[in-house]
Amino acid sequence: MFSKQTVRDIDLKGKTVLLRADYNVPLEDGKITDDYRIKQSLPTLEYLLDQSAKVIICSHLGRPDGPNDSANSLFPVAKRLQQLLDRRVAFAPDCVGETAKKAVAGLKKGEVLLLENLRFHPEEKANDAGFTKELASLAEIFVQDGFGVVHRADASTDAITKHLPAVAGLLLEKEVRAITGVMEKPQRPLMAIVGGAKVSDKIEILERFIEIADFVAIGGALANPFLVAQDINVGDSLYDKADLPIAKKIMRLAEVEAKKRPFVFFVPHDGVVAEKIDKTASTRIVEWKSHMISDVEHYPHRVPAKASTIRAAEMILDIGPFSAAFIAGAVQQAKTVIWNGAMGVTETASLHGPVGPTSHGTQTVVEALLGDFGHKPFTLVGGGDTVGYVESKQLAPYFGHVSTGGGASLELMAGHKLPGIEALRDKK
Repeated sequence: MFSKQTVRDIDLKGKTVLLRADYNVPLEDGKITDDYRIKQSLPTLEYLLDQSAKVIICSHLGRPDGPNDSANSLFPVAKRLQQLLDRRVAFAPDCVGETAKKAVAGLKKGEVLLLENLRFHPEEKANDAGFTKELASLAEIFVQDGFGVVHRADASTDAITKHLPAVAGLLLEKEVRAITGVMEKPQRPLMAIVGGAKVSDKIEILERFIEIADFVAIGGALANPFLVAQDINVGDSLYDKADLPIAKKIMRLAEVEAKKRPFVFFVPHDGVVAEKIDKTASTRIVEWKSHMISDVEHYPHRVPAKASTIRAAEMILDIGPFSAAFIAGAVQQAKTVIWNGAMGVTETASLHGPVGPTSHGTQTVVEALLGDFGHKPFTLVGGGDTVGYVESKQLAPYFGHVSTGGGASLELMAGHKLPGIEALRDKK
């Protein structure tokens, strides 16, 4: 259920529309390396153009130092958007002021204008009233379609809705429906695979998954404090000591849940270690004795493993083959999977093939999610780094839903109200 008005609920014919998109895409030497977010904005754009609307798009990109930060200019996005829409996309070198007003004045029905980076102005992040009023003066209607920013109360997500009739775009509606649907009424068994770096960043979503999922698997650097909390040696692996009490709390919650119902909380039993993050680094597999929290009926025995022999200078950079196979096997039993966070360091290239030396764990899990081992569950992919990995492999079309929002998807999964959504018009 999506309770907010969308572009379908308002008269847009011939109107001047300010569309908030999320074009925060990766750039290298001025060239876009991943245009997934741009492509996902097309249905809303095409709908607006079908209504003969004048479309003004605003967005941010990166963390610019100021208005002259050309490395974070949206101009490359305008060029790529023009190719995807197969129609001219004008570009304004500012988002407010006389330059923006002049560009809007020259806009005709059915035409598109992309404004320069909102964050060239610090007033955007400050949710500044004066800046917002100037931005709102460019249009008659506001459409929020930047799912990746609706968890923030910025000028273009919050204050803008006080000046213009504000409704949701088709992407925003799609994102909310997909995520809330999986969290509230999933097809079971429901499995959550969670990676990343810091437990403190994922505590709320882990608590939520323990409450609603049937199987929770931890991987990546996120697993390290869970191992340390069990007195398992992790060598020089990345972890924050402040995360240890959080990890212990999460495991206690999992133990309580496993006594109530069939439930598994899995922390890796083995890993790929190396002394540096590099494609030429020598790697090896190390096993340890990690506690798997589960209901006794379904998993009555702990998996035998050796004590950790990780050396002081070594780091855990990937889950090992046993853990990858165990998680992949659990995927075979799941009907719905939520995946957020890689199982290891996926950025390291390989000297001998397409899979890097510390990304085999993630690759095995991905193969399971895509049905390579026989069963393919519905998979919701969330989190910026995870989506980036999926896009780099050109796999997005093969998953059930690949979210364009990192922090926004996590907060929505955790059950939070998002300012940029709450500010929109209610359907009532």
